[in-house]
Amino acid sequence: MIEVPQVVTIAGIDSSGGAGINADTKTFHNQKVYAATIVTGLTAQNTYGVQNIAPSHPEFILSQFDSVFSDLEISAAKTGALFGKAQVEAVIEGLKKYKVNHLIVDPVMIAKGGARLLSNDAIELIKKELLPLAEVIIPNIEEAEVMVGYKIENRQALICALKNLQRMGAKNVLIKGGHTDSEVVSDVLLTGDGKISHYDSKRIMTSRTHGTGDTLSSYITAHLAQGETLIEIMPKAKAFILATIKETIHVGHGHGPLNHWVNTDE
Repeated sequence: MIEVPQVVTIAGIDSSGGAGINADTKTFHNQKVYAATIVTGLTAQNTYGVQNIAPSHPEFILSQFDSVFSDLEISAAKTGALFGKAQVEAVIEGLKKYKVNHLIVDPVMIAKGGARLLSNDAIELIKKELLPLAEVIIPNIEEAEVMVGYKIENRQALICALKNLQRMGAKNVLIKGGHTDSEVVSDVLLTGDGKISHYDSKRIMTSRTHGTGDTLSSYITAHLAQGETLIEIMPKAKAFILATIKETIHVGHGHGPLNHWVNTDE
């Protein structure tokens, strides 16, 4: 019998397959961990955008927690889109009931078009009750700005934001730089020991980056479940993301998905 790390993604379904739970499970499979799912909502979407959403009932979210954790040996969990305050409350309740060794929070708050995906009270709940449960939080620049309450326009503001988010309770904070317009994509990590590490890569000019944040956070989740540290994981995570973007696949006519078939272990 083969022993395999077991993880769970707590997020929404992307009907076009590029992001959310769909991207998570593809990444988990690629990185050889077993993936369970707790569905926080459904979306009707394609590569052009989101046309409709159907958040899961909070009681059903908690039922999924009971089903998954009463049977599987979950060593790591990640959260993605949580849709609303009621869903956030249910996820927090489930995570407090069933504690995991590694919790990765991807605070999905801003759509690629700039629309706010969560109400202010839901965001406050995430800040006050979900972040303190997290081993690592992985916002993009815009999401970090929402949580800290100011613009991040230079290195000084970025470092300040990292430290402010850590003070909210997350042990480690990784702010993604993919949503800026610079030629270099810089992800910056603040670890629990106060060390700041930069992970830079040249931007690949393409519109096929749908699900990048989900893929990065699920890659990190998979490798934390395998016993690695963030410092060990991050260079490999950057290489994997670059490969999924560079070795593009032609799917859809808008903001296309990544190539989750890539192999960066060779």
